[in-house]
Amino acid sequence: MPAMLTPEPPPAGRGLRVGLRGRPGRDGPAAVGGAQEEQRREEAVHDDDAPVFVISVAAELAGMHPQTLRQYDRLGLVSPQRAPGRGRRYSARDVARLREVQRLSQEDGVNLAGIKRIMELEKQVETLTDRVQLLAEEVHRLRQVSGRVFAAGAGGDIVATSVGRRPPSPSRSRALVLWRPGRG
Repeated sequence: MPAMLTPEPPPAGRGLRVGLRGRPGRDGPAAVGGAQEEQRREEAVHDDDAPVFVISVAAELAGMHPQTLRQYDRLGLVSPQRAPGRGRRYSARDVARLREVQRLSQEDGVNLAGIKRIMELEKQVETLTDRVQLLAEEVHRLRQVSGRVFAAGAGGDIVATSVGRRPPSPSRSRALVLWRPGRG
């Protein structure tokens, strides 16, 4: 009968420092640091950009080896934030990016340079979409506030008019003008 192997516990101080939901253990900072630390951690749980996962947890969540995450960081595909001791800290958004890199690579057969370019373009589209949204809100706000638009009149003068309306055309003169050639 084969011998059963039991996993060895991690060396002291080398275990998972932050749980999957970003909550500290019983001996973590919340037990020592008080209510402020607990509140900060609770806020981090709901923030997709909060750097809460150490590399081993992020690798496990993404289904990758930690060395793969280090390589992706060097290539600039997924760049986590750094803890004060220079350790990598991954956010939920970073883990989602890691999964997307894996999907593009394995399912779609895209190489890492192609994945990097795709992610750059997606970020650019996201930035431009946000900018368009801000500009649309600004236009809406200005239309609500102003209600007046200025346009050039027929004589080149500036005429105030309402939104969606053309400036009034000048009334046609009924005067008769006599033209004589050669006078001048």
